[in-house]
Amino acid sequence: MRKTLALFALIMGLFFTANAQSNENTTITIGQKAPELSFANPDGKTLKLSEINKGNYVLLDFWASWCGPCRAANPGLVKMYNEYTAKKFKGAKKGFTVVSVSLDNDKDRWMAAIKKDGLVWPNHMSDLKQWNSAATALYGLAYIPQCFLISPDGKIIGKYMRAEEARADLEKFVQ
Repeated sequence: MRKTLALFALIMGLFFTANAQSNENTTITIGQKAPELSFANPDGKTLKLSEINKGNYVLLDFWASWCGPCRAANPGLVKMYNEYTAKKFKGAKKGFTVVSVSLDNDKDRWMAAIKKDGLVWPNHMSDLKQWNSAATALYGLAYIPQCFLISPDGKIIGKYMRAEEARADLEKFVQ
């Protein structure tokens, strides 16, 4: 019985490792310039990733109100934001922020999820086109949640399935 359980655990581990590797984002590579995003925030004002990025490390978070894993990851993202937003970072005049890009198609649900999950940062954007969003092609999104850490000079320095995975990379830049 013990050998059967061990074999089952080994097979499942190999399956999940292979599955995670097959889901790796190959569109975005470490070191490349982050593709520009320009979408409306919940108030209708157009935000540009490049403008938010100037002087900041940015954690670019792709999510949606209807995405269970995204919503489950949001408390960790909020914790990270609260922990790092006031810190000083090497090479960053402003520090750290989060830019949340929603793949929603319903503005009211999007706004309600922002409020309910306590996503307190000011940088929320969406074109409300769900998987037809221009962001999905630009960033090679096949699943969400998905995050990218961007340096103050606009280059991708990390890519992750969940925001909390960025913590180790972010720590390298804290002064």
